[in-house]
Amino acid sequence: MPDPTPPVPAPDPTDGLARRLRLEREARGWSLGDLAARSGVSKAMISKVERAEASPTAVLLGRLSGAFGLTLSTLLARAEGETGQLRRAASQPVWVDPATGYRRRQLSPLMGEHPLDLTEVELPAGAEIAYPAASYAFLRQMIWMLDGTLTFREGEAVHVLAAGDCLALGAPAECVFANRSDRPCRYLVAVARQR
Repeated sequence: MPDPTPPVPAPDPTDGLARRLRLEREARGWSLGDLAARSGVSKAMISKVERAEASPTAVLLGRLSGAFGLTLSTLLARAEGETGQLRRAASQPVWVDPATGYRRRQLSPLMGEHPLDLTEVELPAGAEIAYPAASYAFLRQMIWMLDGTLTFREGEAVHVLAAGDCLALGAPAECVFANRSDRPCRYLVAVARQR
């Protein structure tokens, strides 16, 4: 029997992300110009995001997290400030990209920079998300399809993944996640940081 309890809507993460992005930048001693040069995001947009005047998209967060040498999951988890060894299903944070409706649920607990992140992603029909190669520096990543079909471009290689397929990514390259079908697709992303 399905659970009758309606899901609790995720709080707006804009303020937490604004504070965390500013903290990450300042901890490195970087100016807005430094971060803009490293990420390819304009100073004006970074400033708007840091002042919580704009909700960042998945692509923008991918560029900024790559510049910081962090996974997107780590950046989002730091913004929430949650730590611990266990993350129950009800407390797994969900972030929705305001531009595409892309949803990511952070499964992994944030415990002292654990080298493995697990994230469940739902990509709406027709949606496409591109990440620069810098987002994959110092990372090893696998994609395991849970439901639907994903067209994944890694550099020049194109992979069409169906439920049950598992793809290990190669060297850092520009990547595009695209759902070319008429229904959402779901996949698990496993990211291991290289030391």
